[in-house]
Amino acid sequence: MREDIIKGKLPAGSKLRLKELAERYQAGVIPLREALSRLCTTGFVLAIDQKGFRVAELSPEELLDITRVRQQIETSALRDAIEAGNIAWEGEVVAAHFRLTRIPMVQRGKGGLLNPEWEEAHAAFHEVLVAGCSSPWMRRFSTVLRDQSARYRFFSLAAPKAERTRDVAAEHEAIVRAIVDRNAKEACRLLSEHFQATTDLVLKYLQQQKAKGAPAHNASAHSSAATRELAV
Repeated sequence: MREDIIKGKLPAGSKLRLKELAERYQAGVIPLREALSRLCTTGFVLAIDQKGFRVAELSPEELLDITRVRQQIETSALRDAIEAGNIAWEGEVVAAHFRLTRIPMVQRGKGGLLNPEWEEAHAAFHEVLVAGCSSPWMRRFSTVLRDQSARYRFFSLAAPKAERTRDVAAEHEAIVRAIVDRNAKEACRLLSEHFQATTDLVLKYLQQQKAKGAPAHNASAHSSAATRELAV
């Protein structure tokens, strides 16, 4: 259910009816209520008094807040990891980046959809960037914020091709290079800009959708137009 919310298969703002969920996931009402309660604590789902559950809405204000907090926490975690000088962690970063560069971002013959294997490698890359941090809470919050950011990324995969100007692979490579050079200031700057670039594109797309009067919960129209842009 969490994955379906992130990918927009359960659209933002939609009602989560237990009967429909039971049929969809082949699960009983009690475990579904438990799952929904847990999702409420992460911000993916809202519990409405006397009205059941609903998928949380998407908004520019929330995205900006998520990005700002993510920049603060993940750059602090990355700085801590670099300053610790753990060679094993550095090797993990290089290995995760190498794997990411060897996997195609989009699926051939699938209309340009993101490659699930690449998505997994990309998530692992960003996870390992903070894995060397000494604070378990920073690592934990980083995971929560990445999931929240992913909702907006998947929502905006239909952004026009003309919007693409980034080289995400080059951004990843620059971050890794700064880490290997033990340049914490540069690595943190690059990571923060990496997050901001995606946020700026998503905000622009949200504004375009609003101007067209299109609902901000239609995340099913995935296309190759923005896959190389929305990779944070």
